[in-house]
Amino acid sequence: MITYDWNCKTVDAYVEKDNEADVVYNVHWIVTGVSDEVDPNSPNTVYQTTSIGTQTLNSDSGSEFIPFDQVTNEEVVAWTQEAMGEEQVASIEASIASQIESLIHPTTITLTVGEPAPPEPIPPVEAV
Repeated sequence: MITYDWNCKTVDAYVEKDNEADVVYNVHWIVTGVSDEVDPNSPNTVYQTTSIGTQTLNSDSGSEFIPFDQVTNEEVVAWTQEAMGEEQVASIEASIASQIESLIHPTTITLTVGEPAPPEPIPPVEAV
């Protein structure tokens, strides 16, 4: 199982717009996916990866304005995901899941000519 953490704490804002201060119009998002599977070669390490980007928001009047000092990450995540749409949110999370799967089950490795191949990874232990 993968848990996704959306960090939308960094934003761009208009100093003033429609008689309101610090009006958010762009979000710098970071999504981190963390697998519950532990790396067998490093027992205290879980598999994780991150995706980053930006999302422009509709800052036109029409919705209830929230003063910036009262805005939470959860609200900005909701705004960001709404602006993206369900399909793009699902695509970002699917890409993270695919990257984690590639970490768990790599299909390529990097080798150096004249050097021995790295040892085979220890296979994960199946839960009984």
